[in-house]
Amino acid sequence: MMTKQEKSLTMTVLMTPDMVNFSGKVHGGIVLKLLDQVAYICAAKYAKSYVVTAALDNVFFKQSINVGELVTFHANINYVGRSSMEVGIIVVAADLLTNVKRHTNSCYFTMVAVDERGASIEVPRLQLETDMDKKLFAAGALRKQKRQETLEQNSDLQFDIE
Repeated sequence: MMTKQEKSLTMTVLMTPDMVNFSGKVHGGIVLKLLDQVAYICAAKYAKSYVVTAALDNVFFKQSINVGELVTFHANINYVGRSSMEVGIIVVAADLLTNVKRHTNSCYFTMVAVDERGASIEVPRLQLETDMDKKLFAAGALRKQKRQETLEQNSDLQFDIE
């Protein structure tokens, strides 16, 4: 009997004063760190193995996040290759007093499953159960193709490091 795939994750974090930048808003680096943690957990649960971050695409900071807000990260495995997984994440900030919610961030992480030596390993095929699953998968495949094209176009770039 096939079990339901664990392909989604929701994590909620209270934004505290130690997370602010010089303007008094939650620092973008804090948000990026939390996004990476959420992507890791979602992909590791899905693959049932250790995973590493391979790419981060389309990070959009739509609105700033305030100290004291409850921030919820909604993650989903959108696309799966042989060893890679695209994790789409939507971030929603909620004011605890008014319960007003705002979509503050979105992004896509590419995570790769690896063994104890760091070599990539195969992950389970993604079960596409709904029309939305199919749309997310197709969009993820297109993003993967565009990432590969960008890498190929920039493969000859060299930087002098002194």
